[in-house]
Formats: sequence, C-alpha cells, structure tokens
Amino acid sequence: MIPTHQSPTIRPGQVYAGVVIELPEPVGRELQDWRASFGDPASYAVPAHITLMIAPQAVHWSEVVERVRSVARTWRPFHLEINGTGTFRPVSPVVYLRVLEGAQQCRALHEALHEERLVSASPFEFHPHVTIAQAVGEDDLDRAQEMLRTYRAGFLVDRIGLYELDGHGVWRIREEFPFAGTDRGER
Repeated sequence: MIPTHQSPTIRPGQVYAGVVIELPEPVGRELQDWRASFGDPASYAVPAHITLMIAPQAVHWSEVVERVRSVARTWRPFHLEINGTGTFRPVSPVVYLRVLEGAQQCRALHEALHEERLVSASPFEFHPHVTIAQAVGEDDLDRAQEMLRTYRAGFLVDRIGLYELDGHGVWRIREEFPFAGTDRGER
C-alpha cells in the first residue's frame, strides 16, 4: 500500500484504527479504477470502502479488536445501495458516491462503535459515503462529480473490516468481522 495523503482527520506519526465496510467485487475494483482515472493519489492505497470510524489508537490493539468484534456480533447483514454523487466542497475537496439504502444502518454502526468507547478522530459529523476523488484539482473533482452522477450499485453488507494506519501513513487490514447477530441490521 502507498502512504495516505493530507487529511483533516489523520495526524502524521500517529497510529489509528479504521473500521470500514469494504465494497465487494466487482464494484470495489471498478470504483478504484474510476478514482485512479481522476488522478487521486490514494486510489489504490485502500480498497473502495465506507469509513464507519477512524479512531486514534489510544488503547492496546487487542482491546480495539474486541470492541469492534463486540459490535459485529450484534449485527446481521443488510442491503446497501450507492447512487449518484455528492461533494463536501467548499469545506473539504472531496467528491463521493452517496449511500442511500443502508445509510441508517451505517449511522447506527458508527454509533455502536462509539458506544464501545471508540472515539472518532474526524472533525466532521459522520456522513456515510464512498470517496471517489480527493487530493486532486477542481477540474478533476468536477469531472468525477459529473461522470459518476448516475452511478448506481447495490450489495449485501455482511462484515466490517478493521484497518491499522501505522506511524508511516500506511493502512493495512488487520482483521475482518462477519456479522453474527440477529438484533440489528436489516429488518
């Protein structure tokens, strides 16, 4: 993997835990290819995903693993649909795909992780999305927003992944947690 780019959430030299929903193939690869076509330097650094939380690793890694495992144990699979583009501009130079169906479950997962005493490092309110262009010029952001404005894909979410960002700025998958519960998720 390649190092991450400048981020308002990530501070250089710190270790972070990232909890994500990784997009399945072929959607994941297709969106990475699109992201690369817009010149995004992070296009192949991490698989296409929806970030549920990035937390500074202030506790021992085994405790982070147990907290994320605890959340996954209570969830059951749910359907997620991404549809059309949005942007965080002018606050942040990001174009993303909107999460429609499944957004409520993503928010609930974020809150469940918070309840497990994981604290988000993001200065922004949680907004489920799939980044498709970041750290590129305005023309590339405009192009990404226009070219994928009608993009649509749906898939089953049945697990969450736990990544670690090391002190050198590289994200690595540490573990995946299949949903094992029956009391949350799709009803």
